[in-house]
Amino acid sequence: MCSSPRADRRGQSLRATLLVRLVALFAAVCLLIGVVTEVALRAFLVDKLDEQLVAASGRAHGNPGPPKDPPPQQYSLRDPIEMPGLGVGTFIAVLDGTDIVSAERLAGPDAARQELPESQYQVLRDLPSDGKPYSRTLGDFGDYRMAAVRTEAGTVIVTGLPLSEVDDTLWSAGLILGGVALGGIVVTGLIGAVTIRRTLRPLDRLAATASRVTELPLDKGEVALSVRVPGRDTDTRTEVGKVGMALNRMLGHVASALDARQRSESRVRRFVADASHELRTPLAAIRGYAELVARHGDTVPRDIRFAMGRVESESRRMTNLVEELLLLARLDAGRPLASEQVDLSRLVADAVADAHVAGPEHTWVLDAPAEPVTISGDAEQLQQVVLNLLGNARSHTPDGTTVVIELASEPEHVVLKVRDDGPGIPAELLPEVFERFARGDSSRSRTAGGTGLGLAIVAAVVAAHHGTVRVESTEETTEFAVGLPSWPPADGVA
Repeated sequence: MCSSPRADRRGQSLRATLLVRLVALFAAVCLLIGVVTEVALRAFLVDKLDEQLVAASGRAHGNPGPPKDPPPQQYSLRDPIEMPGLGVGTFIAVLDGTDIVSAERLAGPDAARQELPESQYQVLRDLPSDGKPYSRTLGDFGDYRMAAVRTEAGTVIVTGLPLSEVDDTLWSAGLILGGVALGGIVVTGLIGAVTIRRTLRPLDRLAATASRVTELPLDKGEVALSVRVPGRDTDTRTEVGKVGMALNRMLGHVASALDARQRSESRVRRFVADASHELRTPLAAIRGYAELVARHGDTVPRDIRFAMGRVESESRRMTNLVEELLLLARLDAGRPLASEQVDLSRLVADAVADAHVAGPEHTWVLDAPAEPVTISGDAEQLQQVVLNLLGNARSHTPDGTTVVIELASEPEHVVLKVRDDGPGIPAELLPEVFERFARGDSSRSRTAGGTGLGLAIVAAVVAAHHGTVRVESTEETTEFAVGLPSWPPADGVA
């Protein structure tokens, strides 16, 4: 399906658009000049030819003056083409009524004659005999400027001069004008391209500034938005300067908003960290008292024993939530990680063994190389990554689902993949799966009892280890892939 010209023009750059329009305008001006020049030149040449025709007509009937003033004596010459002074190509015809007495032209300087074919006689008969010049075509003779004069004897003398010289002159002038115009268009295009490029350099600098801003991670963390349009491009006396000044003001507002957002996030992180730390003590006390009651279950009424069991279960769940929030707060604060050699093969094998016990209704398959796969990082946090990925697969898939855990070592990275054949993640939720408190449904009291922080912890821990994490999901399979730098320790991991 072809695109429309308007759609194609929308994709052109401003530089190309200006250059095309400049060249088109110059070409239109050259065309207008050429047409006007050709028309004016033709009128001038035809006027000159008419003057020559008047003189030739006068010589043809023996009167040097204008043909409208014939001599008083009766015209008696029967072969006017023999009159001296007639140029090559001059056409002379004598008509007696409707009879063509003679119709010839001078074909060369040696006075050779060429008769007009009879098929063209009607042109001579239809020519008005008022002495005025008319343009007529005489077949193979070509185009002529002709005038017919009636003598006192009643005969009509037709004199004609060829228009070939006028046409040749017009063609020569047209070719010269066309060549000059073509050269002018080429020169205009080259000079215009250079001029437009220099003129639009400030816009290129504005675009470069905007591009540098788009490369900054503005969505999270502390952002030092120091990029600004250079001062030479902020002169408000020019259109580009106005845009540059407006862009700088906008960047200033954005920087202020980012700074306010960062201060707000920092306060929230401090609050979460402090609250999580403070909640650990009362939660531990609640769990302790609940466990104490459970030890004396025989002396406690059944309803009280059930209620304390629920208190212990929910306190354990809340403790997990507090620990996860505290871990995220520490990662957000950028605290240094422990840097040690971690046997990821053993860590993954232990996590899969635990998954067998926690989810026996699932099928767990481990695919790992025989040699140990080691990386540099924090073993406790890396174990949390593996446990969260396996727990996510167990919690969000039905019984009988097969979960495959693949561990592979590449030249510079270690890749861990967790793939299941359960229901996929909806496409609209994929961009948010690593966000905090992201859920596949809107309920916060699911049977699985998850907190919505598992994958967020995975993303944060992997990022702290200078790795990457991605997810791909269809209706029949979901795969999480984690890439981590291999041993020895990567730069930046303390």
